[in-house]
Amino acid sequence: MNSTAIAASGLRKAYGDKTVLDGIDLTIGAGTIFALLGPNGAGKTTTVNVLTTLLKADGGTARVAGHDIASATKAVRAAIGVTGQFAAVDDLLTGQENLELMADIHRLKGGDRKRVVTDLLDRFELADSARKRAATYSGGMRRKLDLAMTLVTRPQIVFLDEPTTGLDPRSRRTMWEIVRDLTSDGVTIFLTTQYLEEADQLADRIAVLDQGRIVAEGTAEELKRQVPGSYIGLRFTHISELDAAARILPDGTRDDESLTLRIPGDGGSKSLRRILDRLDEQSLEAAEISVHTPDLDDVFLSLTGHATTEVTTS
Repeated sequence: MNSTAIAASGLRKAYGDKTVLDGIDLTIGAGTIFALLGPNGAGKTTTVNVLTTLLKADGGTARVAGHDIASATKAVRAAIGVTGQFAAVDDLLTGQENLELMADIHRLKGGDRKRVVTDLLDRFELADSARKRAATYSGGMRRKLDLAMTLVTRPQIVFLDEPTTGLDPRSRRTMWEIVRDLTSDGVTIFLTTQYLEEADQLADRIAVLDQGRIVAEGTAEELKRQVPGSYIGLRFTHISELDAAARILPDGTRDDESLTLRIPGDGGSKSLRRILDRLDEQSLEAAEISVHTPDLDDVFLSLTGHATTEVTTS
């Protein structure tokens, strides 16, 4: 696979007079984690269904793992794995039997079949529960088994459609660790989520989807710097230092009690360097420097005019 895992241009999808995807453009690098962030109804699942060939787009083009989603559906499906919002495990089978069934479906034989199943049970810490029926598994265990089943075919790209919905905080963080480990093996992750913290923690790049349109894209830090409210905080040891700093940085807001000065900025290195250079010119040194930027909730609210329906994870 080349350096681009997924490339989409102008993807559109409508149901009757309701437009669900309104011209989606995406470029996702191989071996990265990409998060599509948005509230319920934004079009996240539809995007996944189109890119995984489960739905046919009404317009636009896309290539997944180098294959056209319209003309090479079999090649696309052979290169990907998909895990949805609800674990697609068979409750009547044990964890091991679920994995063996998936291996049989994909015609793995003999030693390769056994090795893949054993490795996945170990990797997802399910070996001790391998012979227990999936119906007895916790929500977190079911999600792990579901993802393990997706990996039986060693896909190049894994689509995770809100994979931690409904999980408790501990199970969610366990899933995060598993997702990070996958990219160390070169797997590309396409993650949809309504959890701001999840996108912030995991994604190399984030696209914000609202009403079928991508309204912003970048790293978490790039997105945060787009929103007003960033500032650089300087704390001094003596009031005389604060007085001097306030004179040379007149845009700052001072707090005499805490001996701090807040200077508006974009949170980037250039802003910080400019401020430090001005302090250095006056032989001033701050005892503590901090950079504050808005969080992704602020970003989403600023870009869309409303908050996500995020459930807190703490």
